[in-house]
Amino acid sequence: MISIGRLTEDDRAAWENLFAGYNTFYGRTLAPELVDRAWREFRSGERMHALGARLDGELVGIVHFFTHVSTTSADVCYLQDLFTDAKARGRGAGRALIEAVAGWARARGCARVYWHTQTSNTTARRLYDQVALDKGLMQYQIPLGP
Repeated sequence: MISIGRLTEDDRAAWENLFAGYNTFYGRTLAPELVDRAWREFRSGERMHALGARLDGELVGIVHFFTHVSTTSADVCYLQDLFTDAKARGRGAGRALIEAVAGWARARGCARVYWHTQTSNTTARRLYDQVALDKGLMQYQIPLGP
């Protein structure tokens, strides 16, 4: 049975491992100070939020999210990162994490929850196509950093 809840101090090592797996999937390695910053933000729960999925007491999935204003609706919730351990995939952790974020956002009056994924991420998209609408939007970026 999958259970969803806030991360605790005791989850730090398992969360870091899952977050590293997520970043590896997208071909990046985060600097330790960014990992530390994210953990501090999640622990304070003011600007950025995180939940974990547990299977038999073990942290097997994570989701990171935050709200932002919108010019056309009430605030919206952006689901930025979602990752489950390979051994837990197909057991409902991803779906449960998405549902938990939607419930959290609904309780705070958000108009919607949205996220991005690569078009080639067919495994995740099978789930996403079941729980959300594909609005057919493309993402453009202007990198501003070094």
